[in-house]
Amino acid sequence: MSAAQARAERLRWWAWVLLAAVWFATLQIRPMFDPDEGRYAEIPREMVVSHDWVTPRLDGLKYFEKPVLQYWATATVYSVVGLSNWSSRLWTVGLGFGCLALIYAWLARLYERRSAIAAVALLALSPYFGIIAHLDLLDAGLTFWLTAMVLAFTRAQCAEIGSGAERNWMLVSWAMTALALLTKGLEVYVLAGMALVAYTVLERDVRPWRRLHLGLGIPLMALIGAPWFVAVSLRNHTFAEYFFIHEHFQRFLTDEARRVEPWWYFIALLVVGAFAWLVPLARAARAAWQDSGPVAHFKPLKFLLLYALLTVIFFSTSDSKLATYILPVFPPIAALTGVYLARRPGALTRSAWAGTALATFVAAGLLVYSQHRNGFIPLAALVWAGAAVAAALAAVVVCVLGAKRTVPSEAQAAGGIARPLVVALAFSFVWQALLCQYAVIPPARSAYQLVQSIRRDVHPDTTLYSVGQYRQTIPPYLGRLLILVGYQGELGMGQRLQPGWMTATPAQFVRRWQASHDAIAFFAPAVWARYQREGLPGHVIGRDSFTVAVSRL
Repeated sequence: MSAAQARAERLRWWAWVLLAAVWFATLQIRPMFDPDEGRYAEIPREMVVSHDWVTPRLDGLKYFEKPVLQYWATATVYSVVGLSNWSSRLWTVGLGFGCLALIYAWLARLYERRSAIAAVALLALSPYFGIIAHLDLLDAGLTFWLTAMVLAFTRAQCAEIGSGAERNWMLVSWAMTALALLTKGLEVYVLAGMALVAYTVLERDVRPWRRLHLGLGIPLMALIGAPWFVAVSLRNHTFAEYFFIHEHFQRFLTDEARRVEPWWYFIALLVVGAFAWLVPLARAARAAWQDSGPVAHFKPLKFLLLYALLTVIFFSTSDSKLATYILPVFPPIAALTGVYLARRPGALTRSAWAGTALATFVAAGLLVYSQHRNGFIPLAALVWAGAAVAAALAAVVVCVLGAKRTVPSEAQAAGGIARPLVVALAFSFVWQALLCQYAVIPPARSAYQLVQSIRRDVHPDTTLYSVGQYRQTIPPYLGRLLILVGYQGELGMGQRLQPGWMTATPAQFVRRWQASHDAIAFFAPAVWARYQREGLPGHVIGRDSFTVAVSRL
């Protein structure tokens, strides 16, 4: 390796270190958001406390909606460093960052480093990816495993036919399939299968089917993915029916989950998520469709395009639509757009301008919203808005100045990474800053401040009730379970399986409350007003936009 190559390699490593530092910058600053971040922080906490790592529980009640991998990972983190904002998010945000590394490594190997860093910049420019991947949800983890599965599959198909590399990459793909299954469920098979069938039909090529290494791959996948499903089913005879029938088929085929949206819902989200690079994406899609591929026997970009298109179509046909469902689309479309953009540096500058315009619009919109709703704008919201816009403008300035240079800098010569790196760094921070701005604008997005205000009133023997609501960030911040009164929601299944456990009827609550000498109840405001009119004793010790905390003392 020459001295110039060694310097380039060091530069790339330091670039990734810097990008990682920015990516994780606000992990601890933002409080957990209701309801999802509270839920996915609490289930692993209860695993650690109960020492039961087989049956997931939420508020002490069995919870079978999702598989266990993310719960295990976060519970492991808790076992080492305890529960906090950053430890609850570390797994999901870390895998979101891993998506950047995956597409970089894949493109650098099959295409070129300029394509790889351009794709990283584009993915960082996406507000959809940048925001969802910084939240404690299941979707970032699923996206990582699905992306790894698809990219490993294409690496196997691009390898020499019958080679050890083909076998090894296919085994990686099978293993990633199992981990995706353990993260979210059966849709992994549908998404991967549709793409493979479509590619086979369109290319009139059955060779990929002959290279799946089913004899090794299926046992490997079963070895990784099956044990937990067997164990939890043996312990809970209702699990299989609820998880496989209710959570997959009923949710997809009916509006039981009450997430009905128009057919174009995910197309609109795709447009917003890729807003800054929508035009290059359209051109890249056409180029990928016509691409002959880096090898004679497989076209990886066309496969990625089919995978992305069919994923959007699949979820668009469902009667249950949630905004985060199409997150797995974004790494593949960023990868194929990166290949197109690599030799068009001016397009990256235009994308940076578009991203800056969008970030400025969102920052200003949140300020206007706060003024309209609350009659004031928090100083912290102004600071975060200013930081977001300033970071975006800095990326634009670097792109514009870099485009005017007649002699490339050493950084640019070492793989053309300077401008895309700055874009990736800047916009990785921009979307986090806008999340922080959102978090500090009333109404309260989290119960963190409420819990801090009443923590001194909560003793080890204090009985805790949640009346007419279940505020999901209260249990992880308090480290306690709540007795539910007049509320079911997503805990209805657990209440049916464990009648009377961590629940009370309104009449039982009133009797226990009146007889208690140390109890705190969290009420929905309208519910507390009704109980207050009926003469229920107690005094308010804390409140926010959605919850009133009342003490019996």
